[in-house]
Amino acid sequence: MRHISVTTFIHILFLVAFSILVATFMLFKSWDSDREKIDEYKRYQLISISFLSKLSTEPTEDELQKLYSAFHLKVIPDNQLKGVIKKIESSAETIYNGGANIGRMRVFKLPNDKKYIYIERAPYSLMLTSDMAPNYYREIAISLALFLIVILLFIYWAILKKLSPLKQLDRQIQRFAKGDMDIQITYKYNDEIGKIAKSFDDAIKHINQLAKSKHLFMRNIMHELKTPITKGRIAVEMIDDEFTKDILIRAFERMNELISELAEIERVTSRSFEPNFEYLMLDEVIEEATKLLMSNQKLKLDIKPYPMTTDKKLMALVIKNLVDNGFKYGKGEVLIRVNGEIIEIVSQGDKLRHPLSYYTEPFSQEEKRSEGFGLGLYIVDNILQNLGYRLGYRYDKGSNIFMILPSQINTISC
Repeated sequence: MRHISVTTFIHILFLVAFSILVATFMLFKSWDSDREKIDEYKRYQLISISFLSKLSTEPTEDELQKLYSAFHLKVIPDNQLKGVIKKIESSAETIYNGGANIGRMRVFKLPNDKKYIYIERAPYSLMLTSDMAPNYYREIAISLALFLIVILLFIYWAILKKLSPLKQLDRQIQRFAKGDMDIQITYKYNDEIGKIAKSFDDAIKHINQLAKSKHLFMRNIMHELKTPITKGRIAVEMIDDEFTKDILIRAFERMNELISELAEIERVTSRSFEPNFEYLMLDEVIEEATKLLMSNQKLKLDIKPYPMTTDKKLMALVIKNLVDNGFKYGKGEVLIRVNGEIIEIVSQGDKLRHPLSYYTEPFSQEEKRSEGFGLGLYIVDNILQNLGYRLGYRYDKGSNIFMILPSQINTISC
């Protein structure tokens, strides 16, 4: 029940309530029908006993009229008797047959539910019909059941209508989650759902303000840092002490690298960022990645024709960062190979001390490493998510293997 949506729960609840109502009505109808048959049988027994016993004493017309009145009966006139007998003979059903040696009584039922009572007691022969007012209990019960069903359906419709803004709110929140930062949460009423919608709308506006402030801060700080770094780099070239000069050059280059990586993070984590997908081959992406490496270290390839639909520059940046990590922290050459649908970057080295999720957080790295800023795998993970891939890792026979996996493939990441 925990995983059932509110709407589905209401559907189930009202379906159960409707089923109980219908079942109750059907049981009542069955009980009422049985009760009616029993009451009718008892009435015919009483009529039979009363009339046959009275006829045995040769009653007067007044006494017979009293019996007719007591049991709500009337005599069929002689001019209609022949037609009634004909109907009975052609289509009537006998529903009661009783009496004794002193006489007989039979009750006939026509297809239209009309009933005739024939009493035979020498020298009397009576054909009677019921003059009792119709019993509307069943019609009242049916009307009440229909009324309750209508009320139940109205309540069902009213609840669904009241909850319908939740679906719209969910769709708007989903749009925001997918990157539509300009979405405005709409709400018409000041009820609980309206208050929730207003809270979400206020939260979205606050998030947008924070995001704009963050983007502005990042752009300004990167711009402000570029100028003194450039000036410092130029000034370093005038230093004669080569040792000091080399230290300062490395420091400025590392600062430039940090600014570049921060700019890349700002770009790929932006909700408005949209990859430029195109159909290409893996070797084209690797060729682009080797240009970004700007390294003379040996890169080994074991790939086959591997078509993919992706953003060439971003996927090249992913492979470049993974290969660069292999060169920085591994021992010897780095291998790029294709294993089924998985692209693997393999390098010899020690196993990672932490789970992969630790390294995909910004500024995360091994404690004793001084190279890099711990942003490489964070950038890789964000790019792959935007491209519909996942980052995986396993350690096998002295090799660190980073895997670029299509999202639908399941594997164990260490």
